[in-house]
Amino acid sequence: MNEILIGISTYNEIKSLPTLIEQIGQHLPVADILVVDDGSPDGTGGWCQQQAQARSDFFCIERSRKLGLGTATVAALRYAIDRGYRFVINMDADLSHPPRYLPQLVNAMHDGVTEFDVAVGSRYVQGGSIVGWPLRRRVMSRCVNAFARVALGLPTRDCSGAFRCYRVSKLEQISLNRIRSAGYSFFEEILWHLRHAGAEFVEVPIEFCDRVKGESKINLCEAITALRIIGSLSFGSPTPISETHKT
Repeated sequence: MNEILIGISTYNEIKSLPTLIEQIGQHLPVADILVVDDGSPDGTGGWCQQQAQARSDFFCIERSRKLGLGTATVAALRYAIDRGYRFVINMDADLSHPPRYLPQLVNAMHDGVTEFDVAVGSRYVQGGSIVGWPLRRRVMSRCVNAFARVALGLPTRDCSGAFRCYRVSKLEQISLNRIRSAGYSFFEEILWHLRHAGAEFVEVPIEFCDRVKGESKINLCEAITALRIIGSLSFGSPTPISETHKT
């Protein structure tokens, strides 16, 4: 069993996924890959099943319908926990997260002094940037991130970015069953749970590129839902791990 699992959630990503998998192999060939597909009608799931049969480092979970990015990401985290990986990396399937940063995310988990529990590929620290976004989306993202930092007390500047490396032993200390977010607010919520579990965070600057192929699935409704869930979390605290199931 390799130490690193890369989890990728998909829905209609057949145009970009093969290129992404090829680039992952170039930049982090030691990693295993898990795709969680939500019943893509474009053939994404079928392509993944073919890869899983042909390769020993590729795995696929096919779900019957679209159940949400948050629940797909949780499925990948559970897979990493159940199979004893050391690190699990989450990234988008649309080539907006350049695989060239994968070694930097893994190396950032230990700086020679501190062992970090989460390394965030960050658009909003020095050296980070966004390419190809319209002003409206930039403003929306900045507002969501600012609200999450204040409402949830998060130390990271990029709270909504999905490009991350998690230490699996720290994920085992939180209750994935308690996560409320099925959609994009998952990424703020899990940071909140990890902060309450005493996680150490580090941010790695990345150049985020707007998706090269396919269509974006985030919209104003998703942003409003994220703000609502973040607001509700700010008034509570996570259930201690001893009071519920680990996962």
